[in-house]
Amino acid sequence: MATDETLMRRAMELAAAVRGSTSPNPWVGAVLVTPAGDAFDGATAPPGGPHAEIAALDAAGDAARGATVYTTLEPCCHTGRTGPCTNALIAAGVARVVVGIEDPDANVRGQGITQLRDAGIDVAVGILADEVAAQLAPYVKHRDTGRPWVVLKLAATLDGRTAAPDGTSQWITGEPARADAHRLRAESDAVLVGAGTVRTDDPSLTVRLADGRDPQRVVLGHAPAEAKVQPALELEGDLSAVLDNLGQRGIVQLLVEGGATVAHDFHAARLVDRYVVYLAPAFAGGDDGRPLFAGPGAATIDDVWRGEIIDVARLGADVRVEVACSPA
Repeated sequence: MATDETLMRRAMELAAAVRGSTSPNPWVGAVLVTPAGDAFDGATAPPGGPHAEIAALDAAGDAARGATVYTTLEPCCHTGRTGPCTNALIAAGVARVVVGIEDPDANVRGQGITQLRDAGIDVAVGILADEVAAQLAPYVKHRDTGRPWVVLKLAATLDGRTAAPDGTSQWITGEPARADAHRLRAESDAVLVGAGTVRTDDPSLTVRLADGRDPQRVVLGHAPAEAKVQPALELEGDLSAVLDNLGQRGIVQLLVEGGATVAHDFHAARLVDRYVVYLAPAFAGGDDGRPLFAGPGAATIDDVWRGEIIDVARLGADVRVEVACSPA
């Protein structure tokens, strides 16, 4: 017999499958298990479509009465683009709801759980909570702080060079790594570069090597009218204010792609939530190539920033290393 943990993990898999299509709504998965043991899956649709719990209820139909619903995030209890999921669960006559984490949105924040319990539904909260919280970390941060989750993407040779002395950099990594970077773009609501990168590389910053939508393109400074990145949102000023601006625009995840000066400024200001570094089995072989960061670094070894490696993956000939801030 499937356990609560097993079914919550299945809900997480459903959530992962819609990761790039639901924002600014959270990517949520749900599994409805009937008293007879039949299971029906649901996942959040793009904005305006049904939430995960509604999708599972619709799939189950009348079989939902007396069922248990597993959902990665607390069901909503307010009317936004769609009606409250709590009302639908109560009306369907489900007997139990198992929740991964409480919704940090100010419109919910425990109220959905209370409504379900007040209606006589058994509610269990916190199943695989750490794993679900990690999956929904960008959404949680956006709701808690009003700012997007910041992913800094870097690509370099094994000796830490992002370009040759003449500025050429295409291509340091192979196609599998570049396709993975496009997956990151598809998962992000916006991608940001500096105006210098636009002038030097003229990138389009679209999703071409992976499935998904193109992110909003953001330039720090001003991009030429004829640049491939246009139309783009052009912003200037303090980076914290830039993040506040983007958060207010509904940007849940921001991908920072460079160049070295922008990467340094985000890193030095401690505004990065996740570092994704693609390393190619290549050596520039000198100290005259372009570095990952352009700007002053740690003055002593005691000042070196240290994070936590949370994933390492082989992508063709290259390696992707994901680094998070060290736990407090």
